[in-house]
Amino acid sequence: MSVRSSKPHEVVERALELSRADGCVVIADEESTANLRWAGNTLTTNGVTRGRTLTVVATVDGREGTASGVVSRSAVTLDELEPLVRAAEAAARNAGPAEDAQPLVTGGAAAPDFTDAPAETSSAVFADFAPALGEAFARARAGDRELYGFANHEMTSTYVGTSTGLRLRHDQPNGTLELNAKSPDRTRSAWAGRATRDFKDVDPAALDAELAVRLGWAERRVELPAGRYETLLPPTAVADLLIYQYWSASGRDAVEGRTVFSKPGGTRVGERLGTLPLTLRSDPHEPGLESAPFVVAHSSGGDQSVFDNGLPVAATDWIRDGELHRLTTTRHSAGLTGLPVAPAIGNLVLDGGDPDRSLDEMVAGTERGLLLTCLWYIREVDPATLLLTGLTRDGVYLVEHGEVVGEVNNFRFNESPVGLLGRASEAGRTEKTLPREWGDWFTRTAMPALRVPDFNMSSVSQGV
Repeated sequence: MSVRSSKPHEVVERALELSRADGCVVIADEESTANLRWAGNTLTTNGVTRGRTLTVVATVDGREGTASGVVSRSAVTLDELEPLVRAAEAAARNAGPAEDAQPLVTGGAAAPDFTDAPAETSSAVFADFAPALGEAFARARAGDRELYGFANHEMTSTYVGTSTGLRLRHDQPNGTLELNAKSPDRTRSAWAGRATRDFKDVDPAALDAELAVRLGWAERRVELPAGRYETLLPPTAVADLLIYQYWSASGRDAVEGRTVFSKPGGTRVGERLGTLPLTLRSDPHEPGLESAPFVVAHSSGGDQSVFDNGLPVAATDWIRDGELHRLTTTRHSAGLTGLPVAPAIGNLVLDGGDPDRSLDEMVAGTERGLLLTCLWYIREVDPATLLLTGLTRDGVYLVEHGEVVGEVNNFRFNESPVGLLGRASEAGRTEKTLPREWGDWFTRTAMPALRVPDFNMSSVSQGV
């Protein structure tokens, strides 16, 4: 009999009962997915999957400190549950004292839905989307363009139980849509993406219309050399850059002098990073971008700690009105650095632009510059400045006198997101967006378009 046939909360309770360690944390992740894939204006595949992953964290107290052992497995049978717990305990006994050791988090009453069945997705999530997609196929076919893409919806119910009495539960829906339009000869390509919780707010017809316009822009080709250009970064590109910045905002690394947020003797917290009054923030209760309101850590490392499982997280401003306000910390790294406890949170929002200014209006206000579609293959060049390199993709357009006049070649860029925030001269309205590069790992973002007067296109690329 598989653990899958048992209720997740029962598996958590049974694993805790089996524990002989000084402390124990059990995390059960119940996952279901539904997806659609299409090519050449035709649906090609669809599918639904189910699965469960069980993570056991054992802590063992010793004379030199507390050690931890972590073991995660999927498709565990009931007969394998006790060996899994014992494996975590053995890992703890064989490990040295954990540097991040802290008392396990304690709490009050169990979550009222802790014993409820997990939330699940199914093909029904596409009930309205799929027919609308079919209509988009027909319009694209009539307009002599081909649509390719993928829609995916996931639902993860996470159950956290600890030997200190915590019983927490969080249901996380996560949907993504990526849509490519191509000319029949495949010489022109345009991309659009959306993040969604339930596909009720995704309009394939509107996306197809947007892509049709972009393919039209690409009928005229203009070759440009490398250089610095006034550039409009759409929300998806801003999200990709600021997610990397967020991942690089470790308080401990900054104090140790290893990041762009370091300065002699400490960190740049309190320093102004740019002239625009932008606020970069996270909030587990952000409407439409809701994420777990407590720490879920399947391993220790960087700025997460298994000892912090269940620790409540709250709305946090990372940058406030252009000033660096917080860096990410665990309880352990906060104690080392003297910084406030500020765990990472599962969403990211940039506010402070003009709420009435759309990207189209920013284009209309451009004398001469470039309009990007998205970025990809982003890699770090220098952690001290957070210099990143990457490529433009699926459309870079030349804007002259407030109008798009053609498509230009792709570029490799070299830029730091911190530097971009400092040099940005305009920000539009904030809107939900899907990061192209990091969409497999981090999807809950809302960003404005940014105008950068001198974006560094360091070389011409043959990327598409």
